[in-house]
Amino acid sequence: MKRSITALLAGTLLLAACSTPKKIENASIANNGKVWTSLWQQRAAEYKALCFQAYNTAKWRLDEALKNPGNKPLAVVTDVDETLLDNSPYDAMRAANNQEFSPETWKAWTAKAVADTVPGAPAFFKYAASKGVAVFYITNRDEDERTGTIKNLQLYNLPNTDNEHVLLRQTESSKETRRQQVLKNYNIVLLCGDNLPDFDMLYDNKPAEANRQAVTEKLKKEFGSKYIVIPNPSYGDFEGALFNYNYKLTGAQKDAIIKAKVKVDKQ
Repeated sequence: MKRSITALLAGTLLLAACSTPKKIENASIANNGKVWTSLWQQRAAEYKALCFQAYNTAKWRLDEALKNPGNKPLAVVTDVDETLLDNSPYDAMRAANNQEFSPETWKAWTAKAVADTVPGAPAFFKYAASKGVAVFYITNRDEDERTGTIKNLQLYNLPNTDNEHVLLRQTESSKETRRQQVLKNYNIVLLCGDNLPDFDMLYDNKPAEANRQAVTEKLKKEFGSKYIVIPNPSYGDFEGALFNYNYKLTGAQKDAIIKAKVKVDKQ
């Protein structure tokens, strides 16, 4: 009997050991931050107000351009992600699970074609189309995301959602070649984006953090005039520049860089 009890106890302890959940690694500062930024994007009235402010400005500038259209048809150029489509559920998912970005998880998300829209965006682009202005979507999504991208845009009845107007990345991430492609036949009166390379080639070629600041000073008169910026604190080239475009950094290495660069009150 004693032997049976001992065997039973040993078996119970072994089962308990096997069923003990593995310890989950604490999320990095960067991923914890992405949870908060996704929450802000989804819930903050301030985010919505900033988007409305941006697209109200865009409408005002477009109306000014329509008074003197020039000798070419007019066009507005827009980025897609976080300028027109809201991908915060994807960012929140991977951040909550302490996962780094991967093309596989991203493309699984875009294939669903269920992203919501950025506040104010659909109304503005539909207004532009109603005035005879062409809308071009210049995005760095890959060619194999075309079907899901167009399906998602068409979900909201956005204008010009066809292969001619949806210009995805082909061989390079710079959008300058695609902007020049549009300029052959149109006068681009506005560019809308959340990431500075959406606007000007001066931000291309992975410039350092200091260079991005200097270029922004140089182009400051364009913001709110021809360049309409949508808030996106979650990701973008600002993050790449912060980490010197090293996409192999661990969470701990990113944390060290963030701690070194953030301004902290010394008490």
